[in-house]
Order: sequence, then structure tokens, then C-alpha cells
Amino acid sequence: MNILFKALNDPTRRSILELLRTRDMTAGEIAEQFHISWPSVSHHLELLKRAGLVIAIKEGQYIYYSINTTVMDEILKWMMQFKTKKK
Repeated sequence: MNILFKALNDPTRRSILELLRTRDMTAGEIAEQFHISWPSVSHHLELLKRAGLVIAIKEGQYIYYSINTTVMDEILKWMMQFKTKKK
């Protein structure tokens, strides 16, 4: 779970997740939204993939990135356990 929180710790990676919330996107489409180099965007995407937060699907010559909702559900479930106190 440490890699997950490391991935979420960066504001650029959180912004990438917000972009992917609306639709699946290619690395190029994602890179167009930021003022950083394409290799930097690729690095961020790789960390998000390793954390299980995004899924990469190859379609022809493009790779589309989407949010892995299963991992998001697991994070929320884990965090919600802290909302209620055990008696």
C-alpha cells in the first residue's frame, strides 16, 4: 500500500487521475494538459500503473489509460474503517 500512497502524494499524478475520471486518454492527450515533458508524464503514468491506480490498454498504435475503479473501491473501503470507532 506504500506505493499507492506514494503515487497519490504527487499533485501531478492526482491531476492525471482527475483527468481520467472524465474519460480514457492516451499519454499524448494527458501530456497536452500539463507544462511538463512527455517523459515526465510517462514517468507519472508508470507510477500510477505500478500502484494499480490506472490501467493501460493498447488499441492499435495507441495506449489508452483509464482509472482502475477496483483499486479505488479498495482504498475507500480501507479508509472508511477509520471513520467508525470499534467498541
